[in-house]
Parts: sequence; C-alpha cells; structure tokens
Amino acid sequence: MGKKVLVTGAAGFIGSHVVEALLARGDQVVGIDNLDLSYPTPLKRRNLEAALAHPGYRWVECDIREASGVELALRQESFDAIIHLAARAGVRPSLLDPAGYCDTNVRGTALLLNAAGKEKVGHFVFASSSSVYGARARAPFREDDGADDPVSPYAATKRAGELMARTFHLLHGTSVTCLRFFTVYGPRQRPDMAIHRFSRLIDEGRPIEVYGNGRSRRDYTFVDDVVDGVLRALDRPRGYRIYNLGSTHTVPLLQLVDVIGACLNQAPRIVNRPDQPGDVPLTCADISLARSELGYEPRTRIEDGIAQFTAWYREESACLSHAH
Repeated sequence: MGKKVLVTGAAGFIGSHVVEALLARGDQVVGIDNLDLSYPTPLKRRNLEAALAHPGYRWVECDIREASGVELALRQESFDAIIHLAARAGVRPSLLDPAGYCDTNVRGTALLLNAAGKEKVGHFVFASSSSVYGARARAPFREDDGADDPVSPYAATKRAGELMARTFHLLHGTSVTCLRFFTVYGPRQRPDMAIHRFSRLIDEGRPIEVYGNGRSRRDYTFVDDVVDGVLRALDRPRGYRIYNLGSTHTVPLLQLVDVIGACLNQAPRIVNRPDQPGDVPLTCADISLARSELGYEPRTRIEDGIAQFTAWYREESACLSHAH
C-alpha cells in the first residue's frame, strides 16, 4: 500500500514535481496551494494539469495561513505524512516585504504544525533552504555548522521554520525532517529566478545584469535530484533530522551564463552591477549525511540540467505565445 501524503505548495515549481513523483509510485496525494500572485496563475495551473488527471490526486485551493482550511483538509482524511513546500520564496523580494514573509513562512508553518499535531500525522517534511547558512566563506556547508547568522528575511524565516519544527517534534514526538535545498532549478522554475530570467533575456537578445564580479558560486541542484531526496526523506523518518540536498558542485555565475548561452545558441550580453544586499558569495553542500542515511546521490550535471531547462523554456514560450 502506498502512503497518503498532504503536499503544500502543490502547484509550485518543486511541489508539482514532488506530487507527480508520489503519484507515479502509487501514493495517494492531497495537494494544497493558494495560487498566489508571485508568478502568473496560468503557469501554476499548467503545473497542476498532470496531477489533476490522476485518480490518486485531490486538489484543495487553500492558504496555509487560514487555520480553519488547513485543519479541515487534515481532518477529512488520515495522512501518513505532510510535505510542506508552500512558502514565500526568494531572497531579494524578502527585503521588500519581511512581514509578509514572516506571515507565510513562520506563522503559516506554525499553523500547519499545530494542525498536524492535533491530527497525529506521523512525519512532517519541511522544505528549508541553504540560505540559513548565511554568508559563509568556508565550504562545504555541513548540517552541524552554525545557522544563526542569516543575511535576508527569507533566510531568517526558513531558520525559524526549522526551529518551530524541532519544537513540534519535542512536544508531539512526531518525526520531522528539514531539507535544506541548494538553488533548485529545472523545468517549471519560477520566472523571477536567475536561470529562468537569464534564459528569457539571452533568448530575446537582451542584456543581462550580473551582480558583483560574476564570481559568486552556487551549488545548483536539478529538480529531479531534489525530488528524489524528498521522497527518500519521506520514506525514512528518523526523529528530528536536517539534511542538505545539493549537487556538491559549485558553479561560478559567469560559467552558468555561458552554459545557458550555449544551450540557447546565443551569445550573452552582460551588464555588471554592484553586489546586492542579502546575496551570499557561495553555497556548497556537504551531502555526506543525506548520502549515508537516505542513499541520496545527485546525478545531473549542470550542462545537462540547463539543456533540459532551456528545452522546456522554449516549449513553454511557444505555448504562451500561441495562447495570446
């Protein structure tokens, strides 16, 4: 028998991929999303199409900040686990609306944890972020490194979510797994994310803005690898755990731009800009814990992942232009 899983943020980039992977292996899934306006609703509805055609899926339009809606969704069925992916995402937008980020990412998570405790859900999987490590120079980042120096409101809300989840574990005994995602990319990525934005501008022959000297390095992790890690974590509750889910390879920003240009067969035009507040110079995951306890092993090279993304981007662009 498969599991019964509630997935929040089910219409989002990572959420829609997680839902489809769960359904493909025979789990029953209830998806929650509020279809917020952080990016165009038609894109989110397209993310839902495959799942909605599946008999094992039920969709609930609901905001995690509405306690009554969340509690009702959890009361209607008995769940083995919750995968909590719903969040206000992005470092730079969080600088403009810290209170909004706290409302969704901290208060919303607390409401969901409270409802999960009441309904005695056995396992809570929480999507955290590599941003909790702050502006570290020493790499790779390990789960037992300090995470008390975030440099953006977004990072602070994700760390707060981890601590809230730990408290919930101590109070209720529920297994809680926090997954620190490292710059996830791939098909369906949000339009405001760097890889999507760069691809659009390069494809249109427009200049792209590169902040700092272009030497910042990121551990870019392909969405299929992250989804594999999420499902492995779901299947292995171990009390309270934090795992890094990254690729372990850091890519300089200028190299990333070159790879995108090569996949689109366009020469990028770069405009240099000063460093942005909230950005960190480096992210790099130590995945030895996820490897040993979950069997997690990322497989997608940046060149292959970007090729898959740009193919999806061009197909999506053609669909959207036909729609207009």
